[in-house]
Amino acid sequence: MTDVLIIAVGNEKEEYYRRAIDEYAKRISAFARVTVREIKEKRLPEEPSAGEIERALEEEGKDILSSIPKNCVLCALCVEGKQLSSEEFAAFLGDSAQKGPAAFVIGSSHGLGKNVKDAARLKLSFSKMTFPHRLMRVMLFEQIYRGFSILNNGKYHK
Repeated sequence: MTDVLIIAVGNEKEEYYRRAIDEYAKRISAFARVTVREIKEKRLPEEPSAGEIERALEEEGKDILSSIPKNCVLCALCVEGKQLSSEEFAAFLGDSAQKGPAAFVIGSSHGLGKNVKDAARLKLSFSKMTFPHRLMRVMLFEQIYRGFSILNNGKYHK
């Protein structure tokens, strides 16, 4: 069975997001084992400077990178990443399973540090639009489920 690791900065507080994530995690369990690791978001002042944000992202990045096993295929979710169709994403999942567990990283509301982006095999963007990073976790779970459904000729993807 394939392993999928999701690393997210911050924790999921909203019950409605947790319910959606739990539902997709249950569906994914037919294809893969999913582990979620939450990284503590660095505290910033109310109106942080660009330098303060950059330092916080770099520190979070160190925590993220130290929590990823060496054999993982790292995918960083970031706005400047490549956009894939669901079929292309499924192919990435299938290819990753051959090389090692896939590890997906969702940053804070300020994004991800350069250190994480540089370490990623794939920088992935879900859209040119901006989404709340907590909603991104739900969207990622859904696309992982869709990807495994595509790989296994399921009926979910039409």
